[in-house]
Amino acid sequence: MAKQSLLLSTLALSFCCIAFAFEPSPLQDFCVADALNSARVNGLVCKSPASVQASDFSFSGLHMPADTKNPFGATVTPVTVAQLPGLNTLGIALARIDYAPNGVIAPHFHPRASEILTVLEGSLEVGFVGSNPENRQIMKTLHKGDVFVFPVGLLHYQRNVGNGYAVSISGLSSQNPGVITATNAIFGSKPDISSDVLAKSFQVDESIVEQLQGKF
Repeated sequence: MAKQSLLLSTLALSFCCIAFAFEPSPLQDFCVADALNSARVNGLVCKSPASVQASDFSFSGLHMPADTKNPFGATVTPVTVAQLPGLNTLGIALARIDYAPNGVIAPHFHPRASEILTVLEGSLEVGFVGSNPENRQIMKTLHKGDVFVFPVGLLHYQRNVGNGYAVSISGLSSQNPGVITATNAIFGSKPDISSDVLAKSFQVDESIVEQLQGKF
């Protein structure tokens, strides 16, 4: 009985460690990213605390609408550690998204972060897709003030379904969430994924694959 209790305690401790190993709590007050340091670590090297300024913890511009004149009709303004060095080791980031009428944020996923989205203006259709074999889509239409969560690693999208421009703000659970857009990854990889592989995967002719690869 004692051995069984010890085993259960060890397993519980192991799972606890796994749960908190993704982005551990900082071991100092702050670790402002030193973008000029060439050292390679899992994150960014800290500046000397003596050189840290208030500007390292500040970002301006999220009140400004972004230009949505692009093929997707939507633009993301990120606030990750690349834009705000003070986020280093804190495990959070932010993004503003502007949508023209019918604008779309194409299906994508964040390999290192869950995302919580709040609609500031307009109406958005949002959804994410679960894993195989069900591939179930969870979808909802959101309006001003509504909130929706996209779990880490799951393919998701947003679409403006209102009559005017829309704006949302997203919080992400990583200083560097990463973005993998499905179409770019599949049809725009460098070097190309073999058109034969993609033709068989999508059950289409290779000429269609090559046309799509030409777009991305």
